Amino acid sequence: MLYQLLYPMADQFAVFNLFRYLTFRTGGAVLTAMLIAFLFGEPLINWLRSKQGKGQPIRTDGPQSHIVAKRGTPTMGGFLILLGLTVGTLLWADLANRYVWAVLLVTIGFGLVGFYDDYLKVTKQNPKGVPGKLKMVLQIIIAGAAAVWIASVTRDPLATGLAIPFVKDLLLNLGIFMVPFAIFVIVGASNAVNLTDGLDGLAIVPVMIAAASFALISYLAGNAVFANYLQINAVPGSGELAVFCGALVGAGIGFLWFNAPPAMVFMGDTGSLSLGGALGAVSVVTKHELVLAIIGGLFVLETVSVIVQVASFKLTGKRVFRMAPLHHHFEQKGWAEPTVVIRFWIIAVILALAGLSTLKLR
Repeated sequence: MLYQLLYPMADQFAVFNLFRYLTFRTGGAVLTAMLIAFLFGEPLINWLRSKQGKGQPIRTDGPQSHIVAKRGTPTMGGFLILLGLTVGTLLWADLANRYVWAVLLVTIGFGLVGFYDDYLKVTKQNPKGVPGKLKMVLQIIIAGAAAVWIASVTRDPLATGLAIPFVKDLLLNLGIFMVPFAIFVIVGASNAVNLTDGLDGLAIVPVMIAAASFALISYLAGNAVFANYLQINAVPGSGELAVFCGALVGAGIGFLWFNAPPAMVFMGDTGSLSLGGALGAVSVVTKHELVLAIIGGLFVLETVSVIVQVASFKLTGKRVFRMAPLHHHFEQKGWAEPTVVIRFWIIAVILALAGLSTLKLR
């Protein structure tokens, strides 16, 4: 919005020339989203607490310590992240860019699905929420619409191409299968973040690390000179997603202030589904879908731990982990919650650095 309003006046007021720079607008989005989260965080939490009463119902099949320690904590805190993210993006991004709207579609759409899920959990005091099949169908519809939109905006051969990390000049043409693959990436990322969100502060920091990484990737992929130098696929227009990712980082910082152990609020599915979907959508636009699996490797590990646990129990009657997802396994081994959280943050940083190395190692 500010780009459309102020940049055209750069000839009269030289200071408005700053709005042509993605770096400046990304910084503005970070600060705006962060300030909104800080300003509205406490009033929103108090309002949620007054409306939700007993707060988010705690699963009885999880660690028993959570039933007592986390009882009464309000959920739907992801709304705070979405508020900062949306306002920060709308203020600082070029709103003529269709990639921005496609990613916002996924983020807000998945946020609404998560909100409905959280609403049912709170009102019925049942941790099951929306039936799994319905939730998946809604996610697939939203992701499918975004995938088709992104493909229609992206030039050939990138529209149907899959880039391979560490290999230059290789683009696998998936043809009509690109849309289903994009849906898989977006929905998979969404649910992977959702599975990771089980401890105070555990999910939001890796999300911010991944968002910061993709802010850099978006900026480089959207710049033909840098993309050519690094021998990555140039995606004209994708640079604007650096602003979106910056807003996500800023909103995440503000949310972490209230979500740090012991959490004053949980992000709930309102936050986890939307943030994971956002990361998936950004990776699809920038043609770094496989790199997301490296940068977001922590989310992949958490998801795989659940798949392995379920498969092992159904096939052999035995469990591989003491409890799944993986973070609960380490809790059951005696690790304190802050220890699990901080060590997983460290893993997320290492994986992000590995993912970013694909930009140069080709």
